[in-house]
Amino acid sequence: MESYENALEVRHLRKAFGVLKAVDGIDFDLKRGEFLTVFGPNGAGKTTLIKILSGLTQPSSGSAKVAGFDVTEGNPEMRKEIGVISHATALYADLTPLENLMFFARMHGLVQPEDQALKVIDEVGLSQRRNDRVRTFSRGMLQRLSIARAILHDPKILFLDEPFTGLDLHASNILKEHLQRLHDRRRTILMTTHDISCGLEMCDKVALQVQGRFAFLENIGNVERDQFEAMYFDAVRDNQFIMEIGIK
Repeated sequence: MESYENALEVRHLRKAFGVLKAVDGIDFDLKRGEFLTVFGPNGAGKTTLIKILSGLTQPSSGSAKVAGFDVTEGNPEMRKEIGVISHATALYADLTPLENLMFFARMHGLVQPEDQALKVIDEVGLSQRRNDRVRTFSRGMLQRLSIARAILHDPKILFLDEPFTGLDLHASNILKEHLQRLHDRRRTILMTTHDISCGLEMCDKVALQVQGRFAFLENIGNVERDQFEAMYFDAVRDNQFIMEIGIK
């Protein structure tokens, strides 16, 4: 489906787990080719939001369209349009990068699985390690291979859940370069992160999610970094206080 203008359309989206409101009335649009970074304290519902948008969990109410598809319908055509990088790498440790990606390429029904696997391995700079067992990889290398897995079928939309977690400065810079190249190729990206520097540097729009809601959503050109940092750290501090005293 190529006729859509907005890659993401989210309206009054909610997801509750019992009395806990993980996502509580989120509204936003993201145009094709835009990059949205979502910040927020732990427990703000960022991962749940990505799970809903990627079709991994159903919302309690509201609506969301991804690449023109209703996320609640489970349309397999939507899966072709998205790539997901989550906390878990979804890679098989005893297989090589080439074996892993050929497996996923076949799952996607790609006609030339080995050629496509080799192509994306080269794109993320892992050609020299393509025949090594994944269990020997560093965290940074695993994240780069996760990107290769996510872009294997050439999706137009990417969901990245805390991709910089556990990376040192060098690995973070390499990952940032890869993500910037993906954005330059007009892929739509929604990324959650705690990394202020990387998150603000790459995005077109920035959001702050607090207790399931977008407390802030703005174009990056209108955002003053120092003010946003202060707002973000206030939200983290307040969230920690709420958790400590047990207020839901």
